[in-house]
Amino acid sequence: MRIFENLNVDFLGKRKIFYVVSGVLLLLGLINIIFRGLYFGIDFKGGTEIALQFEKPVVISQMRIYTDKIGLGEIELKSFGGERGILIRTELQEIPKSIYPRIISNIEKSIEQKFPGLPKTITDSTINSIVFQFPSKDTTTAIVDALFKAGYQTGKVSEDITGTKMAVRFGIADWIKENLKEKIHDNPFQVLKEDKVGPKIGQELKTNSVVAILLSLVGILIYLSFRFKFIFAFGAVVALFHDVLLTLGLYAILYGVIPGLNLDITVTVISAFLTLIGYSVMDTVVVFDRVREYLKIYKTLPIEEAMNRAVNRTMSRTILTGGTTLVSCIVLLIFGGEVLRAFSFTLTFGIITGTYSSVFVASAIVLDYTNKTGRKIEF
Repeated sequence: MRIFENLNVDFLGKRKIFYVVSGVLLLLGLINIIFRGLYFGIDFKGGTEIALQFEKPVVISQMRIYTDKIGLGEIELKSFGGERGILIRTELQEIPKSIYPRIISNIEKSIEQKFPGLPKTITDSTINSIVFQFPSKDTTTAIVDALFKAGYQTGKVSEDITGTKMAVRFGIADWIKENLKEKIHDNPFQVLKEDKVGPKIGQELKTNSVVAILLSLVGILIYLSFRFKFIFAFGAVVALFHDVLLTLGLYAILYGVIPGLNLDITVTVISAFLTLIGYSVMDTVVVFDRVREYLKIYKTLPIEEAMNRAVNRTMSRTILTGGTTLVSCIVLLIFGGEVLRAFSFTLTFGIITGTYSSVFVASAIVLDYTNKTGRKIEF
């Protein structure tokens, strides 16, 4: 299938207009990155991220009032996958020591309600758990079952041969769940996920992500220098920087603007950026291949006309390939769910900028360099 077979548009003749367009968009993006900043997900900042799914729609503003008073400091809330889901984010990884006595008190109250007057002793405790000992094995089994049904993470201590010790484990998600259940009686919910990342791991991920993107650009520069000419490789890498910076700028501009679109920088988003780089350079290589072919065939033509013919000849392939990929990304964006939304959003915008930059950045740089130096490109 071929479309635009006889297309004859002076793409490169309009390159200075698109230099201005790209410059304005990059400037807007950089201003937003500087003043609004980029928002990093739990993968990079460290902390805990908890997703809750309710049976009925919830009001985020009301949920903020509930969670602000549970002793976990500053908590960030946002919608997650619709009106019935919320995403809770905190920089804490463990329960603060200040509320530890309240947790023990709540557990003891639950035991007292179900087994009034039952003697018990605390034999061990950590920041994440507490161990009780009861008079008999059967009593311990009954208490374990009762507290488990009440929502606690309970179990017998495996090292205890008497079977009279019970361990109760708790974390930030358990504390949030326990407090919300007290305030929301008519809207049951469940914890969909609880992710924890240490700050050291988060910093390493951030560093490794930057290194991965930079190394990919260096590798592309070396590869294209051998396959074409250095100026072609330089133009392609500038186009890739252009695509990445435009997309990062869009993240800064749109953060918190579109409901339901989580634009935090996560490991998934970094993988989308690497995919974007791969897609963009593939499109650029296709254009450069045709440019090289036409420069060999039409040696007497001015270089701008030869490059324009090459770009026009690749437009059919570009529209078909880019269009089908774009449709797939849009479908993922709409129906892929919360996990894939940022990934598909990045690729959707990246396909557009990658196609644009192959012509109006990479090819334009090659043309302007040739015109400025007066050197004829030969293969």
